[in-house]
Amino acid sequence: MPDGIDIEEVSAWLESEITGVKGPFTFSLIAGGRSNLTFRVTDAGGRHLVLRRPPMGAVLATAHDMAREYRIISAVGASTVPVPPALALCTEVDVNGAPFYVMDFVDGVVLGDAGSGEDKFDAAAGRRTMEHMIEVIADLHTVDVDAIGLGDLAKKEDYLGRQLKRWRGQWEKSKQRELPSMESSYDLLVDMKPQQRYTGIVHGDYRLGNVLLAPEGRVAAVLDWELCTLGDTLADIGYLLNNWPEAGAGSPTLSVVLAGCPSKEEFLAIYTERTGREVRDIEYYQAFQLWRLASICEGVYARFRQKVMGDQKVDLGVFEAQVTYLADASLELARRVAG
Repeated sequence: MPDGIDIEEVSAWLESEITGVKGPFTFSLIAGGRSNLTFRVTDAGGRHLVLRRPPMGAVLATAHDMAREYRIISAVGASTVPVPPALALCTEVDVNGAPFYVMDFVDGVVLGDAGSGEDKFDAAAGRRTMEHMIEVIADLHTVDVDAIGLGDLAKKEDYLGRQLKRWRGQWEKSKQRELPSMESSYDLLVDMKPQQRYTGIVHGDYRLGNVLLAPEGRVAAVLDWELCTLGDTLADIGYLLNNWPEAGAGSPTLSVVLAGCPSKEEFLAIYTERTGREVRDIEYYQAFQLWRLASICEGVYARFRQKVMGDQKVDLGVFEAQVTYLADASLELARRVAG
Protein backbone atom coordinates (compact mmCIF):
# COMPACT_ATOMS: atom_id res chain seq x y z
CA MET A 1 0.00 0.00 0.00
CA PRO A 2 1.47 3.41 -0.89
CA ASP A 3 2.10 5.72 2.03
CA GLY A 4 -0.68 8.30 2.28
CA ILE A 5 -3.53 6.15 0.92
CA ASP A 6 -5.99 4.00 2.88
CA ILE A 7 -6.91 1.82 -0.07
CA GLU A 8 -10.08 0.31 1.39
CA GLU A 9 -11.60 3.56 2.65
CA VAL A 10 -10.54 5.70 -0.32
CA SER A 11 -11.76 3.08 -2.81
CA ALA A 12 -15.21 3.01 -1.21
CA TRP A 13 -15.32 6.82 -1.21
CA LEU A 14 -14.35 7.02 -4.89
CA GLU A 15 -17.10 4.63 -5.92
CA SER A 16 -19.69 6.54 -3.92
CA GLU A 17 -18.67 10.08 -4.94
CA ILE A 18 -17.47 9.89 -8.56
CA THR A 19 -19.89 8.70 -11.20
CA GLY A 20 -18.70 5.91 -13.47
CA VAL A 21 -15.60 4.71 -11.62
CA LYS A 22 -15.32 1.22 -10.21
CA GLY A 23 -12.73 -0.66 -8.17
CA PRO A 24 -10.43 -2.25 -7.64
CA PHE A 25 -8.22 0.84 -7.88
CA THR A 26 -4.47 1.11 -8.14
CA PHE A 27 -2.62 4.07 -6.61
CA SER A 28 0.85 5.27 -7.55
CA LEU A 29 2.69 8.29 -6.22
CA ILE A 30 3.52 10.82 -8.90
CA ALA A 31 7.12 11.78 -8.20
CA GLY A 32 8.23 15.39 -8.28
CA GLY A 33 5.70 16.86 -5.84
CA ARG A 34 7.45 19.04 -3.28
CA SER A 35 4.55 20.10 -1.09
CA ASN A 36 1.32 18.10 -1.36
CA LEU A 37 1.28 14.43 -2.33
CA THR A 38 -0.15 13.61 -5.74
CA PHE A 39 -1.30 10.12 -6.74
CA ARG A 40 -2.36 8.66 -10.06
CA VAL A 41 -5.45 6.52 -9.56
CA THR A 42 -6.57 3.89 -12.07
CA ASP A 43 -9.92 2.13 -11.83
CA ALA A 44 -10.86 -1.35 -13.01
CA GLY A 45 -11.83 -0.05 -16.46
CA GLY A 46 -8.56 1.80 -17.00
CA ARG A 47 -9.86 5.30 -16.28
CA HIS A 48 -7.24 7.57 -14.74
CA LEU A 49 -7.83 10.11 -11.99
CA VAL A 50 -5.52 12.27 -9.88
CA LEU A 51 -5.77 12.48 -6.07
CA ARG A 52 -4.12 15.26 -4.03
CA ARG A 53 -3.58 15.20 -0.28
CA PRO A 54 -1.30 16.98 2.24
CA PRO A 55 2.00 15.52 3.41
CA MET A 56 1.83 13.07 6.28
CA GLY A 57 2.59 14.31 9.76
CA ALA A 58 2.83 17.87 11.01
CA VAL A 59 2.47 20.67 8.46
CA LEU A 60 2.39 24.45 8.64
CA ALA A 61 -1.03 25.72 9.66
CA THR A 62 -1.50 28.00 6.63
CA ALA A 63 -0.43 25.42 4.04
CA HIS A 64 -1.98 22.38 2.37
CA ASP A 65 -5.62 23.53 2.44
CA MET A 66 -7.31 21.00 0.18
CA ALA A 67 -10.74 22.64 0.25
CA ARG A 68 -9.24 25.98 -0.78
CA GLU A 69 -7.22 24.44 -3.61
CA TYR A 70 -10.28 22.53 -4.83
CA ARG A 71 -12.35 25.71 -4.76
CA ILE A 72 -9.76 27.56 -6.85
CA ILE A 73 -9.52 24.85 -9.50
CA SER A 74 -13.28 24.55 -9.74
CA ALA A 75 -13.68 28.32 -10.17
CA VAL A 76 -10.82 28.84 -12.62
CA GLY A 77 -12.25 25.96 -14.65
CA ALA A 78 -15.12 28.28 -15.54
CA SER A 79 -12.70 30.67 -17.28
CA THR A 80 -10.59 30.20 -20.42
CA VAL A 81 -7.57 29.12 -18.34
CA PRO A 82 -7.01 25.36 -18.82
CA VAL A 83 -7.12 23.33 -15.58
CA PRO A 84 -7.86 19.68 -14.79
CA PRO A 85 -11.60 19.17 -14.22
CA ALA A 86 -12.30 19.06 -10.46
CA LEU A 87 -14.41 16.01 -9.55
CA ALA A 88 -14.85 15.67 -5.79
CA LEU A 89 -13.56 16.91 -2.43
CA CYS A 90 -13.33 14.86 0.77
CA THR A 91 -13.07 16.81 4.02
CA GLU A 92 -13.78 13.81 6.28
CA VAL A 93 -10.44 13.02 7.89
CA ASP A 94 -11.59 9.50 8.83
CA VAL A 95 -11.50 8.42 5.17
CA ASN A 96 -7.79 8.91 4.57
CA GLY A 97 -6.27 10.59 7.60
CA ALA A 98 -6.45 14.03 5.95
CA PRO A 99 -8.67 15.91 3.48
CA PHE A 100 -8.07 15.25 -0.20
CA TYR A 101 -9.59 15.98 -3.59
CA VAL A 102 -9.80 14.25 -6.94
CA MET A 103 -9.38 15.64 -10.45
CA ASP A 104 -9.77 14.12 -13.87
CA PHE A 105 -6.52 13.02 -15.45
CA VAL A 106 -5.23 15.26 -18.25
CA ASP A 107 -2.74 13.77 -20.66
CA GLY A 108 0.34 15.83 -21.44
CA VAL A 109 4.06 16.31 -21.03
CA VAL A 110 5.64 17.88 -17.93
CA LEU A 111 9.08 19.37 -18.37
CA GLY A 112 10.63 18.98 -14.97
CA ASP A 113 13.28 20.95 -13.12
CA ALA A 114 16.19 19.27 -14.86
CA GLY A 115 17.17 18.20 -18.34
CA SER A 116 16.15 19.63 -21.69
CA GLY A 117 12.88 19.95 -23.56
CA GLU A 118 14.59 19.97 -26.93
CA ASP A 119 14.04 16.23 -27.39
CA LYS A 120 10.26 16.73 -27.03
CA PHE A 121 9.70 20.01 -28.88
CA ASP A 122 11.42 21.33 -31.99
CA ALA A 123 12.04 25.07 -32.38
CA ALA A 124 8.60 25.81 -33.82
CA ALA A 125 6.75 23.82 -31.15
CA GLY A 126 8.99 25.27 -28.45
CA ARG A 127 8.09 28.81 -29.45
CA ARG A 128 4.36 27.99 -29.65
CA THR A 129 4.56 26.37 -26.22
CA MET A 130 6.18 29.33 -24.52
CA GLU A 131 3.97 31.88 -26.29
CA HIS A 132 0.95 29.98 -25.02
CA MET A 133 2.48 29.92 -21.52
CA ILE A 134 2.53 33.73 -21.66
CA GLU A 135 -1.02 33.92 -23.04
CA VAL A 136 -2.38 31.63 -20.32
CA ILE A 137 -0.85 33.61 -17.45
CA ALA A 138 -2.02 36.84 -19.08
CA ASP A 139 -5.56 35.45 -19.28
CA LEU A 140 -5.41 34.33 -15.65
CA HIS A 141 -4.33 37.78 -14.53
CA THR A 142 -7.25 39.44 -16.30
CA VAL A 143 -9.97 37.03 -15.11
CA ASP A 144 -12.89 38.78 -13.38
CA VAL A 145 -12.46 37.23 -9.94
CA ASP A 146 -15.94 38.21 -8.80
CA ALA A 147 -17.55 36.66 -11.87
CA ILE A 148 -16.01 33.24 -11.15
CA GLY A 149 -16.70 33.40 -7.41
CA LEU A 150 -13.20 34.08 -6.08
CA GLY A 151 -13.61 37.73 -5.10
CA ASP A 152 -13.42 36.82 -1.41
CA LEU A 153 -10.59 34.29 -1.72
CA ALA A 154 -8.11 36.64 -0.04
CA LYS A 155 -7.33 40.27 0.57
CA LYS A 156 -6.54 42.03 -2.69
CA GLU A 157 -4.41 44.90 -1.40
CA ASP A 158 -0.75 45.00 -0.34
CA TYR A 159 0.15 41.61 -1.78
CA LEU A 160 3.88 42.16 -1.34
CA GLY A 161 3.50 43.22 2.27
CA ARG A 162 1.35 40.20 3.05
CA GLN A 163 3.71 37.81 1.28
CA LEU A 164 6.82 39.21 2.92
CA LYS A 165 5.21 38.81 6.33
CA ARG A 166 3.90 35.32 5.57
CA TRP A 167 7.11 33.86 4.18
CA ARG A 168 9.25 35.50 6.84
CA GLY A 169 7.08 33.70 9.36
CA GLN A 170 7.26 30.41 7.47
CA TRP A 171 11.04 30.75 7.25
CA GLU A 172 11.28 31.16 11.00
CA LYS A 173 9.14 28.03 11.53
CA SER A 174 10.91 25.87 8.94
CA LYS A 175 14.53 26.98 8.84
CA GLN A 176 17.11 24.32 9.51
CA ARG A 177 19.95 26.81 10.04
CA GLU A 178 20.71 30.52 10.14
CA LEU A 179 21.19 32.16 6.73
CA PRO A 180 22.22 35.85 6.93
CA SER A 181 21.42 36.52 3.26
CA MET A 182 17.75 35.74 3.94
CA GLU A 183 17.63 38.43 6.62
CA SER A 184 19.51 41.03 4.59
CA SER A 185 17.42 40.44 1.48
CA TYR A 186 14.20 40.66 3.50
CA ASP A 187 15.19 44.05 4.91
CA LEU A 188 15.91 45.44 1.44
CA LEU A 189 12.70 44.03 -0.04
CA VAL A 190 10.63 45.64 2.70
CA ASP A 191 12.37 49.00 2.25
CA MET A 192 12.01 49.03 -1.56
CA LYS A 193 8.51 47.57 -1.89
CA PRO A 194 6.78 49.13 -4.94
CA GLN A 195 3.16 50.21 -4.98
CA GLN A 196 0.72 47.58 -6.27
CA ARG A 197 -0.57 48.64 -9.69
CA TYR A 198 -2.53 45.60 -10.91
CA THR A 199 -4.70 43.20 -8.95
CA GLY A 200 -5.97 39.76 -9.92
CA ILE A 201 -5.40 36.04 -9.45
CA VAL A 202 -1.78 35.22 -8.64
CA HIS A 203 -0.95 31.57 -9.32
CA GLY A 204 2.17 31.67 -7.17
CA ASP A 205 4.12 28.84 -8.82
CA TYR A 206 3.60 29.25 -12.57
CA ARG A 207 6.43 27.59 -14.52
CA LEU A 208 7.06 24.77 -16.97
CA GLY A 209 7.24 22.18 -14.20
CA ASN A 210 3.66 23.00 -13.18
CA VAL A 211 1.88 22.77 -16.52
CA LEU A 212 0.90 19.87 -18.73
CA LEU A 213 1.88 20.50 -22.34
CA ALA A 214 0.14 19.11 -25.41
CA PRO A 215 2.44 17.74 -28.13
CA GLU A 216 1.41 20.44 -30.59
CA GLY A 217 2.80 23.10 -28.30
CA ARG A 218 0.00 24.32 -26.06
CA VAL A 219 -0.72 24.31 -22.34
CA ALA A 220 -3.18 21.47 -21.73
CA ALA A 221 -3.63 22.23 -18.02
CA VAL A 222 -2.16 24.41 -15.29
CA LEU A 223 -1.33 22.45 -12.12
CA ASP A 224 -0.37 23.06 -8.46
CA TRP A 225 -2.64 25.87 -7.26
CA GLU A 226 -1.81 25.60 -3.56
CA LEU A 227 0.02 28.95 -3.48
CA CYS A 228 -2.67 30.79 -5.43
CA THR A 229 -4.12 33.98 -3.97
CA LEU A 230 -5.31 37.44 -4.97
CA GLY A 231 -2.95 40.33 -5.29
CA ASP A 232 -0.17 41.84 -7.40
CA THR A 233 -0.13 39.93 -10.68
CA LEU A 234 3.37 41.19 -11.57
CA ALA A 235 4.66 38.81 -8.90
CA ASP A 236 3.87 35.91 -11.26
CA ILE A 237 5.83 37.63 -14.01
CA GLY A 238 8.91 38.01 -11.83
CA TYR A 239 8.65 34.35 -10.86
CA LEU A 240 8.21 33.14 -14.43
CA LEU A 241 11.12 35.26 -15.65
CA ASN A 242 13.33 33.62 -13.02
CA ASN A 243 12.31 30.28 -14.54
CA TRP A 244 12.30 31.30 -18.19
CA PRO A 245 13.87 28.51 -20.34
CA GLU A 246 15.47 30.83 -22.88
CA ALA A 247 18.16 29.02 -24.86
CA GLY A 248 21.59 30.01 -23.64
CA ALA A 249 20.29 31.81 -20.55
CA GLY A 250 21.24 30.60 -17.12
CA SER A 251 18.46 30.28 -14.56
CA PRO A 252 18.83 29.94 -10.79
CA THR A 253 15.93 27.52 -10.50
CA LEU A 254 15.43 25.81 -13.86
CA SER A 255 17.68 24.06 -16.35
CA VAL A 256 15.12 23.19 -19.03
CA VAL A 257 16.01 24.72 -22.38
CA LEU A 258 13.57 25.04 -25.28
CA ALA A 259 14.72 25.83 -28.78
CA GLY A 260 12.71 28.68 -30.25
CA CYS A 261 11.81 30.11 -26.84
CA PRO A 262 11.01 33.84 -27.04
CA SER A 263 13.50 36.15 -25.40
CA LYS A 264 12.61 37.82 -22.12
CA GLU A 265 12.03 41.06 -24.03
CA GLU A 266 9.60 39.28 -26.35
CA PHE A 267 7.94 37.69 -23.31
CA LEU A 268 7.16 41.09 -21.81
CA ALA A 269 5.97 42.48 -25.13
CA ILE A 270 3.52 39.59 -25.63
CA TYR A 271 2.24 39.89 -22.05
CA THR A 272 1.78 43.66 -22.32
CA GLU A 273 -0.06 43.39 -25.63
CA ARG A 274 -2.43 40.71 -24.31
CA THR A 275 -3.19 42.39 -20.97
CA GLY A 276 -2.71 46.07 -21.76
CA ARG A 277 -0.63 46.25 -18.57
CA GLU A 278 2.80 47.83 -18.34
CA VAL A 279 5.49 45.86 -16.56
CA ARG A 280 7.58 47.95 -14.13
CA ASP A 281 10.03 47.24 -11.31
CA ILE A 282 10.47 43.73 -12.68
CA GLU A 283 13.91 43.19 -11.08
CA TYR A 284 12.36 43.89 -7.68
CA TYR A 285 9.74 41.19 -8.30
CA GLN A 286 12.46 38.79 -9.41
CA ALA A 287 14.48 39.43 -6.24
CA PHE A 288 11.33 39.04 -4.14
CA GLN A 289 10.52 35.73 -5.83
CA LEU A 290 14.03 34.37 -5.31
CA TRP A 291 13.73 35.18 -1.60
CA ARG A 292 10.21 33.74 -1.38
CA LEU A 293 11.26 30.57 -3.18
CA ALA A 294 14.16 30.15 -0.77
CA SER A 295 11.65 30.16 2.09
CA ILE A 296 9.37 27.71 0.28
CA CYS A 297 12.26 25.35 -0.53
CA GLU A 298 13.45 25.45 3.08
CA GLY A 299 9.98 24.25 4.09
CA VAL A 300 10.20 21.41 1.56
CA TYR A 301 13.69 20.57 2.81
CA ALA A 302 12.36 20.41 6.36
CA ARG A 303 9.48 18.12 5.33
CA PHE A 304 11.82 15.69 3.61
CA ARG A 305 14.06 15.66 6.67
CA GLN A 306 10.96 14.88 8.75
CA LYS A 307 10.05 12.05 6.31
CA VAL A 308 6.46 13.24 5.67
CA MET A 309 6.67 13.28 1.86
CA GLY A 310 5.92 9.64 1.13
CA ASP A 311 8.34 7.26 -0.53
CA GLN A 312 10.26 9.87 -2.53
CA LYS A 313 14.05 9.71 -2.54
CA VAL A 314 15.86 13.04 -2.63
CA ASP A 315 19.35 14.36 -2.01
CA LEU A 316 18.94 16.63 1.00
CA GLY A 317 22.26 18.26 0.29
CA VAL A 318 20.91 19.52 -3.03
CA PHE A 319 17.96 21.16 -1.25
CA GLU A 320 20.22 22.84 1.28
CA ALA A 321 22.49 24.17 -1.47
CA GLN A 322 19.50 25.38 -3.50
CA VAL A 323 18.12 27.42 -0.61
CA THR A 324 21.51 29.04 -0.04
CA TYR A 325 21.84 29.82 -3.74
CA LEU A 326 18.38 31.38 -3.93
CA ALA A 327 18.91 33.52 -0.83
CA ASP A 328 22.28 34.75 -2.09
CA ALA A 329 20.87 35.46 -5.57
CA SER A 330 17.97 37.40 -4.07
CA LEU A 331 20.31 39.53 -2.00
CA GLU A 332 22.59 40.23 -4.97
CA LEU A 333 19.68 41.33 -7.14
CA ALA A 334 18.02 43.33 -4.35
CA ARG A 335 21.27 45.23 -3.80
CA ARG A 336 21.42 45.97 -7.52
CA VAL A 337 17.87 47.32 -7.45
CA ALA A 338 18.73 49.45 -4.43
CA GLY A 339 21.66 50.89 -6.34
